[in-house]
Amino acid sequence: MKIDEIKLLYDFNDWADARILEACARVSPEQYAAPTPFGTGRGGLRETMVHILDNIWQQRITLQGYYQEPLADEAAYDATELHEDALPTLAALQARWLTEQREMRAYIATLTEATLNSTMRYVIPGAVRELPVWLILLDVIIHATQHRSEAAALLTSYGQSPGDYDMIMFLNERASGKS
Repeated sequence: MKIDEIKLLYDFNDWADARILEACARVSPEQYAAPTPFGTGRGGLRETMVHILDNIWQQRITLQGYYQEPLADEAAYDATELHEDALPTLAALQARWLTEQREMRAYIATLTEATLNSTMRYVIPGAVRELPVWLILLDVIIHATQHRSEAAALLTSYGQSPGDYDMIMFLNERASGKS
């Protein structure tokens, strides 16, 4: 993978995240915090959005080398997760989202193509893994896409669909100067 390609994918990801966050801002605080009316695997819109953010954060710290050695206590892994109660409002989530987005972009800005295509060894509870850096970065986007879809379904059930967020739509908006 090339640096320009991963940057384009992150431009798309940030654009899609912005659409979901804008739609979240149109629901009531009660809807934002409510349990889900159907089974998304998450507790509701807020928990789904925190989960997306947690994945960005977890992958970024993995990529920056924090977990290249096993933690002594597997319970310490749970302590590194972002939790819904730490981000009780949409405003708190949005502020943290911007921070994580800037940090991920700062990390991407440091990459060379050699680093992007190199293999990273990292540790998850009970296992050591090795993957190319570009694949870890791509997984953030793929994982977010899944959960943005869940959030979009919840938002649509509240009458606040985020609309389409296809890659082609992003590229068309970008070409026309809208994004």
